[in-house]
Amino acid sequence: MDAHEVLTRYYEYANAGDWDRWCDLFAEDQVMDEQLAGHIEGLAKLRSMMAGMGDMYAAFRNEPVHVVVDADGSKAAVVSRLNAVSRASGKAIEAEVMNFFRIADGRIAYMANFHDTVPFQVLSQV
Repeated sequence: MDAHEVLTRYYEYANAGDWDRWCDLFAEDQVMDEQLAGHIEGLAKLRSMMAGMGDMYAAFRNEPVHVVVDADGSKAAVVSRLNAVSRASGKAIEAEVMNFFRIADGRIAYMANFHDTVPFQVLSQV
């Protein structure tokens, strides 16, 4: 898969709530710096973390707005708009998100995301 296809599937699977297939896009030795969850190393740890994703959100959409891929397809940045609803509180979450990706051999080797954390505070409210 080239970088554009990886990114298309990344958002397609996330928006479908298909977290198993979403995890399949990552390399076994992936590294992620996630704004809320912190530093995650290894696909097994990522899969374990993502297993609870469906329990957190009653609704989840993360739509790309701008996508930039470097000339050799090894790095990409995506600005997206996230709209979700917390399952615990029923409150809406809206955030602008920036993801940076390093892609190797058709898999995501590294990802970092950046966003305002305040909208996500409703995840811990009941």
